[in-house]
Amino acid sequence: MVLLFLGVVYMLSLRSSQGYVSFILIGVAAVFMVYWVRVLKKMTVENNTPQYTSKEADTKNWVYDLIKGEKEIIFVAEVPGPEDQVTVRLIDGILYVRGSAHFSKEIPIETTPDMGIHDFKYRNGVLTLRIKKLETL
Repeated sequence: MVLLFLGVVYMLSLRSSQGYVSFILIGVAAVFMVYWVRVLKKMTVENNTPQYTSKEADTKNWVYDLIKGEKEIIFVAEVPGPEDQVTVRLIDGILYVRGSAHFSKEIPIETTPDMGIHDFKYRNGVLTLRIKKLETL
């Protein structure tokens, strides 16, 4: 594209006897060159980029199991990080899971207000939670 533009500018500069006309034609050639460079850049960038952001890709690739029983719910998922960096909270029917490397997920779970996390296990990157009705003292 640049070579084509320089060729047009060279050809127009040889016709310097016409004055302003050559400058106008050089300007038009420059506008067309900028336009085509943008079109070509869009075509190459669109084909190489995914259709969703990296955070959406992480969410799409992250898999968890939710096993619903009569009295309890079991949640199993892979969570990155050491055990001391993994935190889990159940607030208003949403399970918040946090791990290392900015890992953060929110999972809606059908619970009742008197349900909570009963058991928390984290081994070899696998988180297992038992959510059931909490006993009142």
